[in-house]
Amino acid sequence: MKLSFDSWQSWQKSAKYLFWLAPILLLMGLTAGVVSGSWSGVPLALLVAGGVLLIGWLIVLAATQPQFWNRRSTQVGTNALLATLAVLTILGVINFLAARYTSRLDLTENQIFTLAPQTQEIVSTLEQPVKVWIFSPNPNPADQQLLDNYRRQSNQFSYEFVDPQARPGVAREFGVQSIGEVYLEAGQTRRYIQTLSPQERLSERRLTNGLAQITAEQPQKAYFLQGHGERSLDPGQGGMSQAVSRLSEEGIVAEPLNLAANPQIPDDARTLILAGPQRPLLPAELTALQNYLKRQSGLLLLIDPQTNPQLDSLLQPWGVTVSDRLVTDPAGQTSGLGPGVVIVNQYGDHPITRGFGNGISFFPLVRPLQIAPVEGVQAVPLLITSDRTQAQRIGENGELQVDPATDPQGPFDIGAAFSRTVESQPTPSPSPSPSPQASPSPSPSPSPSPQASPSPSPAAEEDAEENTPEARLVVIGSSSFATDGLFEQQLNGDVFLNAVSWLSQQDDQVLAIRPKEVTNRRIVMSWQQQMSAGLLALAILPLLGFGTAAVIWWKRR
Repeated sequence: MKLSFDSWQSWQKSAKYLFWLAPILLLMGLTAGVVSGSWSGVPLALLVAGGVLLIGWLIVLAATQPQFWNRRSTQVGTNALLATLAVLTILGVINFLAARYTSRLDLTENQIFTLAPQTQEIVSTLEQPVKVWIFSPNPNPADQQLLDNYRRQSNQFSYEFVDPQARPGVAREFGVQSIGEVYLEAGQTRRYIQTLSPQERLSERRLTNGLAQITAEQPQKAYFLQGHGERSLDPGQGGMSQAVSRLSEEGIVAEPLNLAANPQIPDDARTLILAGPQRPLLPAELTALQNYLKRQSGLLLLIDPQTNPQLDSLLQPWGVTVSDRLVTDPAGQTSGLGPGVVIVNQYGDHPITRGFGNGISFFPLVRPLQIAPVEGVQAVPLLITSDRTQAQRIGENGELQVDPATDPQGPFDIGAAFSRTVESQPTPSPSPSPSPQASPSPSPSPSPSPQASPSPSPAAEEDAEENTPEARLVVIGSSSFATDGLFEQQLNGDVFLNAVSWLSQQDDQVLAIRPKEVTNRRIVMSWQQQMSAGLLALAILPLLGFGTAAVIWWKRR
């Protein structure tokens, strides 16, 4: 009996240590569940074991020490535990509500951390998931903050930063050419937004415009003129089905247009494409094109050699002439493509070709262009051949007439972009403006300033200039580079798609979000003022304080 009593007392002394094992098991179970994301298996077993030990310890404690619950220390400890659990519960509820119902207060003077009203309206009314893909291995905190602001407006909006080197398959799927490219994806539609760099951050204006256009109920249209032997839009030899398919992915619907039946260009035509006409256009058709270029418009001319569509009257006011010669390139001969294939790796400084670098595009059977300055017309060469190329005549029998003495030597311009301002006219927009108060001057950076000063800033002047209605023209001396089989080669497709995008003036039309700038509150001080302030802060005030303390001490001594 003595042995049993001693054993019971020994077990009682050991049982109290189970209290320390119980919270350890509970903590292990909670940690395992949070890390694994699953509350079954090991996490559940640890939690159950910890709970059983804790309950068992309390039962044993109540049986062996009946006065335990009446002790003052027990009551104080219980109150402290309940207060701690209450505080943790309140903090948890506050964090849950803050995550579920986010609200921010922008106390900056110019509201630089707040999205523009146009942006808020477009994002909050998204009816389908839209995702932003940023192909950059090093996310910029400012870009992330802007995207987080978008995501707070709607759960339909999301974004992802992708390292093109770590995930080359995704980059290849989007056709990424350089680090920093930004794309929008909505369903099966993808749209290029911009290319980020240390000098150029993510633009709210461009991103919001892209959202408005990619989610528009009425997609933008690009009309292909037909009836003069132009390239077919259907699959086949010499067709442009691949180009049409890629335009569809960019949110642009390609439709044929025959002006011979009705010489009236639709009002919603922001881009017209004349791809390889073999026969002359009728006078009424030329007049329709001339009138079309008097308003905000975009015309893409792809003119092949050995054809005469008789477009001189259309091109002369722009200062461009399409030569009747054929450009030959020794590089095409050495690469096995033939001397009639011109390889281009020099590009002009223009939005169409700005991101090409030294990439390659090639143009089978291409004519050179002759560009003359015209007042009011801005002309920029796009495609520049090497200095080894020559422009040779084509005989009546179809053979080249080589004459080294008279054949011009390269480099030649085989593609060029032209623009001139026109009077603003109301034209239907493929995506309605979400804000009736939107001003017509977009800017590369977020947000409107409702209290803008009468004198516009340089950034605002630049935005107004960018948004001035223009008639735009792109002329390329070949159409074969954009045909099936060649469209996907190197940068050929990018030349075509970028030209159509620039001609449509999509980035200039929808929203006018002026940049927000931090008010400069710096105090400009002269050298004497800086010295006075330094002496006051570092010498006079400390000495004054020590002197006052010494006087008080002397009086109380």
